Amino acid sequence: MSMVTTQPLAVVRSVAPSPRPLIGAAAVVGAAAAVISAAGSWIPSLWGDEAASLLSARRPLGSLFAMLTHVDAVHGLSYIALHFWIRVFGSSAFSIRVPSAVAIGICAAAVVVLCGRFGSLRFAVVAGAVAAVLPRLTYAGGEARAYAWDAAIAAVLCVVVAEILVRDRPSRRWWIAYGAVLAVGVYTFLYLALMAAAVGVAVLLTRRELLRSWAVASAAGIAAASPVLVLGLLERNQISYLAHRDEATPSSLLVSMWFGSIPFAVVAWTLIVVAGVGWAVDVRQALRLNRPLPRLESLAFAWLIVPVGMLLLMNIVSPGFTARYGTFAAPAAAVLIALGVRRLVRATRRAGVTRPWVAVAAAAALGATVIPVWVAQRQPYAQNQSDWNQIAAVIHAHARRGDAIVFDEGVRPSRRTRLAMDTDPQPFAAVRDVTLAVPYARESTWHSTAYTVAQAAARGRFDGVGRVWVVEYSTGGLVDTWGITDLRALGYRRTETLVEHRSVIALYER
Repeated sequence: MSMVTTQPLAVVRSVAPSPRPLIGAAAVVGAAAAVISAAGSWIPSLWGDEAASLLSARRPLGSLFAMLTHVDAVHGLSYIALHFWIRVFGSSAFSIRVPSAVAIGICAAAVVVLCGRFGSLRFAVVAGAVAAVLPRLTYAGGEARAYAWDAAIAAVLCVVVAEILVRDRPSRRWWIAYGAVLAVGVYTFLYLALMAAAVGVAVLLTRRELLRSWAVASAAGIAAASPVLVLGLLERNQISYLAHRDEATPSSLLVSMWFGSIPFAVVAWTLIVVAGVGWAVDVRQALRLNRPLPRLESLAFAWLIVPVGMLLLMNIVSPGFTARYGTFAAPAAAVLIALGVRRLVRATRRAGVTRPWVAVAAAAALGATVIPVWVAQRQPYAQNQSDWNQIAAVIHAHARRGDAIVFDEGVRPSRRTRLAMDTDPQPFAAVRDVTLAVPYARESTWHSTAYTVAQAAARGRFDGVGRVWVVEYSTGGLVDTWGITDLRALGYRRTETLVEHRSVIALYER
């Protein structure tokens, strides 16, 4: 039995809301989503990855372009955009996180438009609201990295795909738009190239006659992004440290990747399974009656499963997976959760249960389990347990003019306590950075390099210095001792110790 691969446009119009109310609803939901992500985002300290964003963006453009030929080419577009942003709006933690909140607003709005092409306005708003509060998206919306934009671009890409799928004969301009959005996505995040495979699966399931156009447009989009693909391949050793981690765990995949907590994950996966069962029933019926397959479900499941599945297969060959890489599939999870709610409402309507109570119960379960996650994301140490704000506060309150400061250089660059000062210099105005060798702005990478205490002493950096503040990295009750032996050899003794969340600040005096 052959599969019917077209759906009359008139059918789509009879189901979907008219454009003006849909766009209006998308704007309202998008604005709310941006506010939800931005609220409280100034509270947590910046952390290593955000420092890479900020310190790269602060460089002069010439220096930034030179750096990108050595490291972080895959983040180049976001660094360049942030460079111009901070020139206008400053570089406070809140300021540099605002663009990510805006991206989540765009993402949620795109989800509304996407779902509105295949269902009622009410359903579209529910899907956008789920996207607005989904923990992975609210986390990305409060972090100065490109992951929020990855999710937004993936959602916009799927809006374009939806327009292609609902038309009897989609015009060339829609395929051009698809290729252009795909190329921009790859420039913001290399693995967004995998969205082409997800779209291909959706086209295969619903509109096989469009496979050739999909292949041409996908190849063109990826070819347009080939410079960053080549640079990313050359700089792949940057993520070699992930080979020593086991992040592809059930907890990471089922909870951390999109849902943030076990209670919310249980509710979310239950609704996704409901959507999946309903989709399977519809597929079977469509094949039996020679009707088109459900297009939104097919696209959403392909979006959720295919890219992450390919990442996991790649991780077997060359380990380099982390849960954050699945951020661009998070909007698909929101769509499927909303589809699960819609399936429950329809099933209970047939069973004679009052429909509003089903929707209210689902909303209550989602809200009760997501609010604690959102609150936890806005705590002082929420960003990778970083306590740089506390380090800055201690030095600002206790240091005297002329004191020296020594930072722990014995950990990997993203954990170095020096980043507390590099990202927020003002609280450290009273102290001298006596071990600094090459500032980050003159380095070929995003972080500064430093001398050892002995090397700095040999250069006279400690001459006339009576007090030295030492900021060591601490985790799991273990405190680093970088430079302590050399300081003692210079005649310094510890006179005060202040313990913070992930650091220990000690005062040494001669």
